[in-house]
Amino acid sequence: MRRYPPIADHGMVGDLQTAALVSSDGTVDWMCAPRFDSPSVFASLLDHDRGGHFTVSVDTRRPPVQLYLQDTAVLVTRFLAEEGVGEVIDFMPVDHPERPAARHRLVRILRVTRGQVRFSLECRPRFDYGRAAHRVDVADDAIRFDAPGAQAVLQTLGPVTWSRQGDDVVSELTLGEDELAAMVLTVGDRDDTPSPPLTEADVRALFEGTRDFWHAWVRRSRYRGRWQDMVNRSAITLKLLTYAPTGAPVAAATMGLPEQIGGGRNWDYRYTWVRDGSLSVHALLGLGYKEEAYAFRGWLGDRLRAAGTVNGEPLQIMYRVDGEPDLPEEVLDHFEGYCGSAPVRVGNGAADQLQLDIYGEVALALSQAIEDAGEVPPYDGWQALARVLDWLVRTWDRPDEGIWETRGGQKDFTYSRVMCWAAFDRGIRLARDTARPADIGAWSAARDDILRQVMERGWSTRRQAFVQHYQDTTLDASLLLMPTVGFVSPKDPRWLSTLEAMERELVSDSLVHRYDPEASPDGLRGSEGTFSLCSFLYVDALAQAGQLGPARYAFDKMLTYANYAGLFAEEIGPTGEQLGNFPQAFTHLALITAALSLDHQMNALG
Repeated sequence: MRRYPPIADHGMVGDLQTAALVSSDGTVDWMCAPRFDSPSVFASLLDHDRGGHFTVSVDTRRPPVQLYLQDTAVLVTRFLAEEGVGEVIDFMPVDHPERPAARHRLVRILRVTRGQVRFSLECRPRFDYGRAAHRVDVADDAIRFDAPGAQAVLQTLGPVTWSRQGDDVVSELTLGEDELAAMVLTVGDRDDTPSPPLTEADVRALFEGTRDFWHAWVRRSRYRGRWQDMVNRSAITLKLLTYAPTGAPVAAATMGLPEQIGGGRNWDYRYTWVRDGSLSVHALLGLGYKEEAYAFRGWLGDRLRAAGTVNGEPLQIMYRVDGEPDLPEEVLDHFEGYCGSAPVRVGNGAADQLQLDIYGEVALALSQAIEDAGEVPPYDGWQALARVLDWLVRTWDRPDEGIWETRGGQKDFTYSRVMCWAAFDRGIRLARDTARPADIGAWSAARDDILRQVMERGWSTRRQAFVQHYQDTTLDASLLLMPTVGFVSPKDPRWLSTLEAMERELVSDSLVHRYDPEASPDGLRGSEGTFSLCSFLYVDALAQAGQLGPARYAFDKMLTYANYAGLFAEEIGPTGEQLGNFPQAFTHLALITAALSLDHQMNALG
């Protein structure tokens, strides 16, 4: 077991309420239960010694091979030993995912396809981010790891004999060709009910049910474009990162993975950002996944009606998956962090930041979903949105922290103004198209005032480009969304000039930096890599501008930075390594959007 495998050397399995990361050498080094944002059971990804892990390993000089079964979330890690070929098949059964569950199962099947292979097994849970002690009970029916308020129950099938090692268990076994062993780990709330014996029929039923669930889900996609495999994998990843009981997607499965090795930009991304979720609606609808898009629309509507936030605004930028607004941030001082990248934070102190762009993204998501459904918005839901837009008429013209959650003070960010414009624009359209009551005059005046202000103060005559905020001339890749929301034409001279300026300053061989922190200090120490979301937004902007050759080159080049399983983290580092939390929902939804845009533009050429 490597002390810290590269971030990209992982696959993800999940059951639509939580997820686990499995490294390419067969180690489960990240898993929380019973939800994405619950305390960890395994977290050796953040501290090798204190975090806990569940390892299946084989002594071999050749590196293992890891892959997904096509169009599923079933992960295979293959060991190429001298005496044979062995595999561990990992998955989490999906069983009524719309119902919140207190306990979740991780299934690990060991099999040998050629010769014979000796496997080494270690199960070393560490509950509550390694802060809660546990005791182990080895019984005939199962092994139970008990901690205050949490439990892990390990059942096995086949010739597995466990030995206690402190409060953990280890085993070694040899399997021959076509022989099979299996382990089912159930984690979550405590339940001392005796476990029925595990049979091979049970394991096969769990495997086949999980495989068939994902095959059926992928068949619902209407995408038939040029990048079928990558789009399907991104769609599965978005689905895996969505908490099914509420329809809310988390930004990533992990917390604390660094944007720079050894740096301090290490955040907890296991929450639902209003922005990310809202922008996912376009991608989901583009693929035909209406149920998922409408579920998030419902979650958004609940947040609008609840109006309970930590900062007193109508909405806040992120919530827990159940809509809880309180996300207190604390530092886990006892964790050394991934490759020594401290501090490790749980919770997110940016939750109370003022980011006015979210109102535009909410309006975009709601209008897209309503238009797609071809229905009139419910009266109560419309009234909640109208109240927010009435409030925004009075409050849009003020500094905020901006989309990137910088901690360097509030500024007049151009992107925030553009999205406030989009909020009024989509609200006016919805009111007119569905005959809903609204103060269209006030909304129209605010919309027009914003456009004039951005054209006057967000445009730099010297740079011949739209800039990050009114107090500086720094460029910002978030503005790549300006033509997408309709603020400018994709072929407007000002926009094409901005695109050229970004290419000179923010783009490096198709990879895009979100901004230059040296030119515009963001209040955070350390540096960062290129932002994969922005790289895909750049592809979309090029495609809309009719620059299809550069757009396709940038897209195909960007795809080469995915890991072997088609997954992306948040950023790409200076030497091509993946950095930040993993896998990142925003990156995958932007990949889908870029593919849809490129296909549309290329198909239009005939």
